[in-house]
Amino acid sequence: MPAKNSCDTKYAGKPLLEKLGVKPDWRVSAIGVDDQTFLRQIEGKVALLSIGRTVKQSDAIFYGVSREAQLPRIEKLKAALKPNGALWTIRPKGRPEISEASVMAAGKAAGLVDVKVVSFSPTHTAEKFVIPVKDR
Repeated sequence: MPAKNSCDTKYAGKPLLEKLGVKPDWRVSAIGVDDQTFLRQIEGKVALLSIGRTVKQSDAIFYGVSREAQLPRIEKLKAALKPNGALWTIRPKGRPEISEASVMAAGKAAGLVDVKVVSFSPTHTAEKFVIPVKDR
């Protein structure tokens, strides 16, 4: 069994939306996210939730990915973020079709930095990317 990520330990037992830092005044875009429970939870906790389309000046974008071929879209999604916004990739855990290394490389190629990893669900991991402070 792999070692627990330090972020997982820090946030163990906390509700998912708290782990993700969700705020009531946020404008959120959910792209490719098919977790209906998550979408229902977040809908009641943010000012605006757009499912399937990005909202300009999003505080957060949640991007569900299951294959490496989907990763180049990260660069386009970045354009919809507020300067201090976050792009969360949500991917299946331990699947050969998409690795942590490939997600990290795609974020870096898009000019983002990874700042956090959390267990999104028993089957999925979420990685948080932000625009570097010097580029905001």
